[in-house]
Amino acid sequence: MLRIRSANQRGHANHGWLDSWHTFSFADYFDPEWMGFRCLRVINDDRIAPGMGFPMHPHRDMEILTYLLSGELEHRDSLGNGRIIRPGEVQYMSAGSGVRHSEFNPSSTAETHLLQIWITPNQTGLPPRYADRSLAAVPPGTLQLLASESGRANSFAIRQDADLWAGHFAPGNRCVHPLAPGRFAWLHVARGHLMVNGVPLGEGDAAAVSEEPSLDLLASDDATLLLFDLP
Repeated sequence: MLRIRSANQRGHANHGWLDSWHTFSFADYFDPEWMGFRCLRVINDDRIAPGMGFPMHPHRDMEILTYLLSGELEHRDSLGNGRIIRPGEVQYMSAGSGVRHSEFNPSSTAETHLLQIWITPNQTGLPPRYADRSLAAVPPGTLQLLASESGRANSFAIRQDADLWAGHFAPGNRCVHPLAPGRFAWLHVARGHLMVNGVPLGEGDAAAVSEEPSLDLLASDDATLLLFDLP
């Protein structure tokens, strides 16, 4: 079964320097039907104006992943980490017992476009940690594992039994992703258009998946997607 979450159904907040679409309830946007999906709590589709960003602020007991679509993001945190993330790179921060960080667009001319993802951990109060890495080159139409509980296949080892996959598809690319019995999935289209088990999805659309043995992904144009395999 697929339950579609259309892009235009999401919460929206435009602060001038930040234009953000909230897949799930976040900040001033509240929808009791969309508080998250399984352990997936937040997908924010953020566009940050040049020279702007989030000043130092705290997080606790949340697995946070940032997927950059365009532009640059400068990260600094209370653990002493500081660097600029660019497209083709992914950032992971486990807030654990508590961490503070800031995120800014360092460009004076170009907008930053990113997806920020929060996953509820299955362990709390542990020491915070940070990592980032460049994505390996994979053929179009192939799903790449970005995060998993075990850290297999050089993915981030996160504190939850969840897999995060990403894929870039050219028109006509097709991929079938199996789902184990009792598993759920959330598919988010970051760019382009896909058919998912025969259902069309466009940019910003998503699907909550349950009781399906697999996902049949077929791109109708250039597309970028994130796929969460969840307990």
